[in-house]
Amino acid sequence: MNEIDPKLRFSLQAVRAYQDSGPKAGDTKLNPMAQYIAAHFRQDTMSPVMVSGWLRLAEFCLLALCGVVAYLWLVGLGGHMAWKYPGVIAGGSLLAVILLEFTDGYSIASLRRPIHFSGRMLLVWAGTFALLALAGFLFKVSEDFSRLWFGAWFVAGFAALMALRLVMAVLIRRWARNGRMERRAVIVGGGQAAETLIRTVEAQSDNDIRICGIFDDRDNSRSPPIVAGYPKLGTIAELIEFARIARIDMLIVSLPLTAESRVLSLLKKLWVLPVDIRLSAHSNQLRFRPRSYSYIGAVPMLDIFDKPINDWDSVAKRAFDIVFSLLGIIVLSPVMAATAIAIKLDSKGPVLFKQKRHGFNNEVVEVYKFRSMYTDRSDPTARQAVTKGDPRVTRVGRFIRKTSIDELPQFFNALFGSLSLVGPRPHAVAAQTHNLLYNEVVDGYFARHRVKPGVTGWAQINGWRGEMDTDEKIKMRTEYDLHYIENWSLWFDLKILFLTPIRLLNTENAY
Repeated sequence: MNEIDPKLRFSLQAVRAYQDSGPKAGDTKLNPMAQYIAAHFRQDTMSPVMVSGWLRLAEFCLLALCGVVAYLWLVGLGGHMAWKYPGVIAGGSLLAVILLEFTDGYSIASLRRPIHFSGRMLLVWAGTFALLALAGFLFKVSEDFSRLWFGAWFVAGFAALMALRLVMAVLIRRWARNGRMERRAVIVGGGQAAETLIRTVEAQSDNDIRICGIFDDRDNSRSPPIVAGYPKLGTIAELIEFARIARIDMLIVSLPLTAESRVLSLLKKLWVLPVDIRLSAHSNQLRFRPRSYSYIGAVPMLDIFDKPINDWDSVAKRAFDIVFSLLGIIVLSPVMAATAIAIKLDSKGPVLFKQKRHGFNNEVVEVYKFRSMYTDRSDPTARQAVTKGDPRVTRVGRFIRKTSIDELPQFFNALFGSLSLVGPRPHAVAAQTHNLLYNEVVDGYFARHRVKPGVTGWAQINGWRGEMDTDEKIKMRTEYDLHYIENWSLWFDLKILFLTPIRLLNTENAY
């Protein structure tokens, strides 16, 4: 089998053939087939939420443009009404987008079939003009506006909307075919429950779910290797490794609520992943209020965990990082230049020190710091933590570590995107306490990596910075990091950012 099937549907013979002849296992725990499929889904996709969001903005601009062109053509610039027309154009365009939102006009189902929804769009656009006319009547200004302009904007606006929707329908179908716009899901739990779930999901013609495979701890006698045409790729432990490689959006647990202990056991392992976790409710006997469910097509799901800082939140946070990173680099450039000179004068070696650390989704990123140790005594793996009076640290290094000036080059990490300005501080890949890796000390430690790590963080401004020489310190740092993830907002980021220089005055634990 040279090509992977677009829908990842396999026969049992194909599964066994690929396992015999596929790529050999490397440095992961995954079997060859799971590695191959994970690599197939390594690229990011476009979120349907983001696509519909940008479309809202595009339609507002398009409707406003139609109104402005009609105004310039039929009315012209100047006159006592020059400021009123732009106000009505902006208000009418915004009102149309809001009404389309309320009438489900931005759902993927609507965008896929613009002709089918053209009647609803016409009704919304006509309703917009009816409300504008009513407002003009109530404020006694309707006679001041050109009827010809009003009619021209109506015709041009609807024609432009339909043209854009037809183009978007073509693009969405193309993106769906080539995998650019989809939500990738993994089924947790096999057997008959998984088969029923898959059949039900696939019966929804308009859903955007791409099933990538099935993971189950049970053996083949209880959980077949092929379910509804999809392969069982491994155990739950292997699923965590799979989700580190593949860009998975959702885990769907296909177990009944009555299997409480098994569901809880699975969730305890899976919550560390930066994905949405849903419990399939299509076959559960218990029934909750409608608001308790989210839906994939018509299939009800109970929302267990949501991916933190997702969609528009991630856009806002990235914009925050770019703006404040550039500001920080500009303001602190004299300090960074002076530090670089001092390091070169103090000891031999490069000015910058690069260290591999755990980043988002447990990926390894390279973090920049000013070099604070003698070159021949540096420890890139951080197996041996820096202690008070450590002879490996240079004279300049002691000062810049105590004042956290050594961290300033990480503004460039935040600008380029490997770090965020605010988030859980990234730890070195081999960082230890009492000869134990941090994840061996703290249960759920890797849940810190559900978001991008930061230059500063909630734990640091609350005193948990510097040497992590006890289990209690790493546990407390993790606790504060998880609190940040669960309570994130731009205001929270701003608060942490502005408190950081104040809290850095306390240098008790920094050396």
